[in-house]
Amino acid sequence: MLTVESMELHGVHHVAIIASDYERSKAFYTDILGLRVIAENYRAERRSWKLDLAVPGGVRLELFSFPDSPARPSRPEACGLRHLAFAVDDVAAALAELWGRGVVVEEVRVDEFTGRRFGFFLDPDDLPLELYES
Repeated sequence: MLTVESMELHGVHHVAIIASDYERSKAFYTDILGLRVIAENYRAERRSWKLDLAVPGGVRLELFSFPDSPARPSRPEACGLRHLAFAVDDVAAALAELWGRGVVVEEVRVDEFTGRRFGFFLDPDDLPLELYES
């Protein structure tokens, strides 16, 4: 457990993503990546969908739709959150499966510090996602 003064952090609870096309991103995260829907709610006052997805290991992914959200710069890399990484047993096999489902993937690389294999792909809004071999 990380302790900062009187605050105790127990882990990451969720990561939030804003989608430009809610239905397309919902299909990507549920049908392509296989994340399980925990809850889906439409918030009329914000004209926004909120989809809670279960990521194995206990972290949640929240997918939002907001009208007229500006695009997130991915290239060149912008300051802020760089990417979201998911742990897998076999990076090459997982990337091949994504490729077979029509997702553009990068080649497998090796982390120079850990020796672990990893590879990147993009979500429908070009948010960089990584698969990291556990």
